[in-house]
Amino acid sequence: MSTLSTVSTVRSAPVRGVIFDFGGVLLRWQPEEIIARFYAEEALRTLLRESVLKHADWIEIDRGTFSEEAAIERFAARMGRPPEEMRRLMRHIEDSLIPMTDTLDIVSDLVRRGVPVYGLSNMAAWIFAALERRYTHWGQFRGIVISGEVKLIKPDPQIFHLIAGRYGLVPAETLFIDDHLPNIDCARRLGFRTIHFSDARQCARELDPHLPPAPRTPGA
Repeated sequence: MSTLSTVSTVRSAPVRGVIFDFGGVLLRWQPEEIIARFYAEEALRTLLRESVLKHADWIEIDRGTFSEEAAIERFAARMGRPPEEMRRLMRHIEDSLIPMTDTLDIVSDLVRRGVPVYGLSNMAAWIFAALERRYTHWGQFRGIVISGEVKLIKPDPQIFHLIAGRYGLVPAETLFIDDHLPNIDCARRLGFRTIHFSDARQCARELDPHLPPAPRTPGA
């Protein structure tokens, strides 16, 4: 585990905001499972892995370079498969992004404690639009920045400057949670507190020293 996420024995001054990554933190993201469930043939699985999910175009989709239709056409041409099949792939990917309830419990607990929560995710704009329609927990967030909407992706420092400026966040008073270490490294260099996410239990344990005391239960 990275030393970035080592818990101090001394309680820090409480943070004034917590930023969550989405894929792999709040939403299940398992590319190999996506591939295995879409194609039975190993040759097609390899093609999907190399031509779509691990291709440089996927990063550009997150950056907002391509529309959904343009991405579908590029995938279809590169894979030699029908565009309609690639449309089904996109819906399959959206369907795979299901909420991680144990981490969402952390979000809800922060909101109950009066700690504002924010989202910062590398994701295509159209995928997030579908998830916004499907799930209701987004209303807990004070603000959300999606890479495909702002044309910037983590770990570009500019996307961290953007979310801080848009919502008036002070890095030293803001904690950033992500499962991808390069994003954590960038945020830390910019002065944010960080947790390199592994699972919800580890995250809650490392988050606790940064939080105000939990509100007392009436009658306790």
